[in-house]
Amino acid sequence: MAKAPVLTPQAQDFPRWYQEVISKAELADNGPVRGTMVIRPYGYGLWERVQAELDTRIKAAGARNAYFPLLIPQSYLAREAEHVEGFAPELAVVTHGGGKQLEEPAVVRPTSETIINEYFAKWVQSYRDLPLLINQWANVVRWEMRPRVFLRTTEFLWQEGHTAHASYEDARDFASLIHTDVYADVISDVMAIDVVWGRKTPSERFAGAINTLTLEAMMGDGKALQMATSHELGQNFARAFDTRFLGKDGERELVWQTSWGLSTRTIGGMIMSHGDDNGLRVPPRLAATQAVVLAIKEDEAVLAKVREIGAALSAAGVRVEVDDRTDVPFGRRAVDWELKGVPVRIEVGPRDLAGGTAMLVRRIAGGKEPVAVDALPTVVPTVLEEDQELLLRQSRERRESRTWDVSTIEEAVEAATKAGGWARIPWADLGPEGEARLAQDAVTVRCLVAEDGSVPASDDAPGTIAVVGRSY
Repeated sequence: MAKAPVLTPQAQDFPRWYQEVISKAELADNGPVRGTMVIRPYGYGLWERVQAELDTRIKAAGARNAYFPLLIPQSYLAREAEHVEGFAPELAVVTHGGGKQLEEPAVVRPTSETIINEYFAKWVQSYRDLPLLINQWANVVRWEMRPRVFLRTTEFLWQEGHTAHASYEDARDFASLIHTDVYADVISDVMAIDVVWGRKTPSERFAGAINTLTLEAMMGDGKALQMATSHELGQNFARAFDTRFLGKDGERELVWQTSWGLSTRTIGGMIMSHGDDNGLRVPPRLAATQAVVLAIKEDEAVLAKVREIGAALSAAGVRVEVDDRTDVPFGRRAVDWELKGVPVRIEVGPRDLAGGTAMLVRRIAGGKEPVAVDALPTVVPTVLEEDQELLLRQSRERRESRTWDVSTIEEAVEAATKAGGWARIPWADLGPEGEARLAQDAVTVRCLVAEDGSVPASDDAPGTIAVVGRSY
């Protein structure tokens, strides 16, 4: 029997548990510059799966991939006042290159609205050029004062989408499409993380936006994590960069724009949403390795069988790895796969071989049972789907059980700080003044939602509810 890996229990010290899982599951290491990270192959495999799922949906929405420079002239950021003010504390600025002082400092991109708008202004001439839908897979740098691997790092990986439209309505609807059909779908359907859909308050919006749509998830310790955002930029950047088009009526008009992004932070969210005291539990649809077939001991017949099973599962569409490293003790290998959260382990030894079975071990639901070898290509995909649904259900049940409807600021603070969860309070009773009061206790309004759970049409829509909690 595999011995449980030695991890600090979540209930004892959740942040320490998180760091230990990242290290022992070989997801990432701290980089040489404070706040940076080195993503190891197992961790990068998870990000590649996120990329693949996102890229398919982004392209289905009509956007095409492009690439823009890492270095942005500092003057570009200064053109949109709210934008530069919002990012100024996080900027990394290059002042020298090639042994000489630069004529104009260059900013290492914290986000690409400004440089992309410089080119949108060149590319958009007529209404026939719209909508212009661009996505970029890139790294960005935001100087982080309190770094934590995956969650908050000075450099991180993401995709950032940028679009230009002929009307406010078109831009609004596209920002909403990305919010629901791309981001919410990947986070819920692939990553099995329950999310609340909402809009940010004016004080929490992206710098330069007129509206920010967000997806907020509750982590295992009751804190919130912003998983992805989609922004309506209005005409603020179009005005700053003079991005105009000739309309059907012959008049030159400013475009309406959106931007939207999802980053490697989601990997941290997956860890904190699904992990337990034994390590990771990776959702099957996200897992780069959905099943691992282990040879229990050195035996030619056993080794041949595990390879045969691996081939059969691969043919059935399962992402599988064969572990035939019999020079490494079986117990150690089983613990390592447990820690890494591979959804299914299939263990084969001489006794199993004699009975025509293999031991199927479920990391997510727990438990083990012998399964006929011939049945594995049918049983394993079924188990993977069951466990995918289980993780999403557990994520939703945690949020629902640890969210309380309250009527006062004091009750909201208590729910977030002492009870370890979220509170829902009418926005009309809270407002900007109450939001500032919550901030004194490190509690924030994560988003505004309608009474039925949908996204309000405006900040002051009747019946709007503020979802508040502590966050990462």
